[in-house]
Amino acid sequence: MENTDSQTKNINAQLAENLGAYATKAVDAAGERKEQVAQVDYKMVTFSLAGKDYALDIMQVVEIVKANQFTYVPNTLPFVLGVYNLRGEIISIIDLRLFFNIDIPQRTKDHMENMLIVRVGEQKFGVVVDAIDKVVGIQKSSIQPPHPLFGDINVKYIKGVIEANNCLYILLDVERIFGAKADVKQLEEDATKSMMARATVQVSAPPKVSAPPKNAPAPSAVKDPSTEVDYKFIVESLLSLRKFAVSSVNQAWVKSRYGDWKKSRGKDKVQFQQPADADEFLKPFYSQYNGEWWKKDYADAIFKILPDNTAKQIVVWNPGCGKGTETYSLACLLKKRYPEAKIRIYAHDTDLLSVSNAPLLSVPKELSGDWYAPFLTKKTNGELTFTKEIKDSIMFEYHDCANTNALPVCDIIFSRDLVSFLPVNAQNTLIADFGEKLKGNGIVLLGQNESLADNKLWAEKSSGSVKLYNKQ
Repeated sequence: MENTDSQTKNINAQLAENLGAYATKAVDAAGERKEQVAQVDYKMVTFSLAGKDYALDIMQVVEIVKANQFTYVPNTLPFVLGVYNLRGEIISIIDLRLFFNIDIPQRTKDHMENMLIVRVGEQKFGVVVDAIDKVVGIQKSSIQPPHPLFGDINVKYIKGVIEANNCLYILLDVERIFGAKADVKQLEEDATKSMMARATVQVSAPPKVSAPPKNAPAPSAVKDPSTEVDYKFIVESLLSLRKFAVSSVNQAWVKSRYGDWKKSRGKDKVQFQQPADADEFLKPFYSQYNGEWWKKDYADAIFKILPDNTAKQIVVWNPGCGKGTETYSLACLLKKRYPEAKIRIYAHDTDLLSVSNAPLLSVPKELSGDWYAPFLTKKTNGELTFTKEIKDSIMFEYHDCANTNALPVCDIIFSRDLVSFLPVNAQNTLIADFGEKLKGNGIVLLGQNESLADNKLWAEKSSGSVKLYNKQ
């Protein structure tokens, strides 16, 4: 399938036509042609991988481009080619061939890659393929269910199979490939609308209730705040203002915090008037030394609760690594706890600047006399840095934890104060991913005010303010 400039222009023109609401239009005056076109209710962009024909829903393809100047991001997964500046917007680029373990020819410096720009939720990604063919219109009813025999890829990434123009196309499921997360913006808009509506509600005085019979059981002394208008308003405000989604992971803390909030603020000042109120409400939520270098007391608490592990290699997943201070702290602690093991930490974050600068993170002088001392060395200019063993144990990667990744099975998942800032359905997906990627004897550490206690798949163990979870 040779991809010419005229083909590219033609496909992009059709893509532009489909950016609005999709409507099939007949373009031929002949009656027979009109009837045929009227039956087309689905369009797809077709392309090839290793000589086989694939397709994507045209409504998820923004445009097609040719490019080769990708900015490499250190320690990324093998199928991530880097990031690309698409008219001022920085997008991640993956090679679909490497994602599906398909052999590719050796790249040359001047080779221009064929790339589909796809949209998944609010994010855009660049997808590199062998060749891009054309736009094919079909009847949606002609899409057949996926089958493991079709293609060299996992059937879970296949949306269906279509036969058209004497070709058999494998229709890929972009949302499964990228592990699409919920449209946060829409959730925020819905929460804001609901919040504004509730703000106009006048709470009437409670009706008079007659005294209970003498021998009746006493009513519960603790009222569930989730039935209160103010509490619901706060839940919606947290999502709208700070993307904090109340769920089973944090609901116990939110309810407790709401009780304290009412006492300290007074009846008439419970609701949030500005973002600073949401920040004040969430201030006690964050874990000790969140985003900071760990003090010895916290390091000792983590050390104490870590289980014995005789494995030669300890694999760790650290989503939401931020600037890397906690990741380095964790690496030093694990080396202290498991001195004979090789530590391997996959540290992920969506802040490209942070993960790019994390390997160069400077070490403050005050750490030289702290528990970090055995893991520090000096540069030629006298500045402190971590030893090569500690640095080599960490792979800082640009990655969204809500998307698919190809990590090996893990001994430890360290994810403090991250889950609560994902949409509820993304929280559920990530926690399920924890279960899939964790070894049978592995552990999960969440934030000190996050919990999996309500999830029957997990068992909780605590030591002071530190909690960990094992699979049951």
